[in-house]
Amino acid sequence: MNFLVRRHGFDALIVIAAVGSALEVSLRHGSPKAPDTTLWFTAPAVALVVLPLLARRRFPFAAPVAVWLAGIALSFVDGRVVVFTISVFGAGMVASFLLGNVGDAVRARLGLAVVLGGGAVVVNHNPDHTTGQLVFSPILFAVCWLAGYALREHATQAEAAEERATTAEREREAAARIAVAEERARVARELHDIVAHAVSVMVLQVGAIRHKLPDPFVEEAAALRDVERAGRTALAEMRRLVGATRDGEDAELTPHPGLGNLDVLLAEVERAGLPVRLHVDGESSPLPEAIDRSAYRIVQEGLTNVLKHARATHADVIVHYLPGEVRLEVRDDGVGAVPDNGLGHGLAGIRERVKIYGGDMTVGALPDRGFVLSTRLPLTGEGR
Repeated sequence: MNFLVRRHGFDALIVIAAVGSALEVSLRHGSPKAPDTTLWFTAPAVALVVLPLLARRRFPFAAPVAVWLAGIALSFVDGRVVVFTISVFGAGMVASFLLGNVGDAVRARLGLAVVLGGGAVVVNHNPDHTTGQLVFSPILFAVCWLAGYALREHATQAEAAEERATTAEREREAAARIAVAEERARVARELHDIVAHAVSVMVLQVGAIRHKLPDPFVEEAAALRDVERAGRTALAEMRRLVGATRDGEDAELTPHPGLGNLDVLLAEVERAGLPVRLHVDGESSPLPEAIDRSAYRIVQEGLTNVLKHARATHADVIVHYLPGEVRLEVRDDGVGAVPDNGLGHGLAGIRERVKIYGGDMTVGALPDRGFVLSTRLPLTGEGR
């Protein structure tokens, strides 16, 4: 029911206005200012002036222009017909508004010319018109046109803003997906290096044991040779597959940094203009290599984010060593906004890295001033 009212309610009003104008002409026929034309012509003529508005959806420009052209033509037949009924006057105002609301700017300006010219012609053909009516009636219709034009401009700006917001949201989502994919690839390369090192050590140890076996242990030596061959094959396959994720970069021969290298990282950040203090809580203990690398990367990304966005004067890095987990915090006293509602592209990748190891991450504003990046990396248990 509501849909029918919204869809066809105005159409019903147009029909009522057309019928009402015909009835008004019929009931007032013979009055002093009534049209001189016969009733059988005047009644349907004033109704036909209003009815083109029913086609406004299909013909947004032609339908309101038809209202004005019909009114102008009818004024040439009898100058009193168009100005005799209130319904026809209201139809002219609605037609003026619709012409201003036309999306095409050229047609909208042409519609304004029709409104001003048509209003002047219709009023001028009325034998009872005054000078004030000749001036202000076209202005009134022009105001209706201006209202439609302003509404159209507002709607156009709103649509453009919505489109920009949608495009920006798609771009942010795409950038976040790329950041996550890059972080996953980086984790895969790091894990490859760790596993490759471990397998290489095992292969070397198996080979050493095989060479030391006495001659009677032929079957055992053959079994160890198979293990050694399988290990070397696995290493070759790992290097070939993971090499595709390096984007043409050479494999890193230097050790990957860990929490033991934070002093070097903090010195680099200070040279970039941001003083940083390091706080270590708890008893420092060796971490699994993958966790150690990830912890370093989290601190590195947190400090990079502070340099880029926070406009801070100093930052603090806090490392908490707890039983079964390590917690990391990067705090600053900045006033800049946290990018992308709290998750920049780099932070989105770090969040993915933290989830891989079964941890969690939060980032947000501090109560007084600044922002904090907080993560937890479990040393035991399964990641996702």
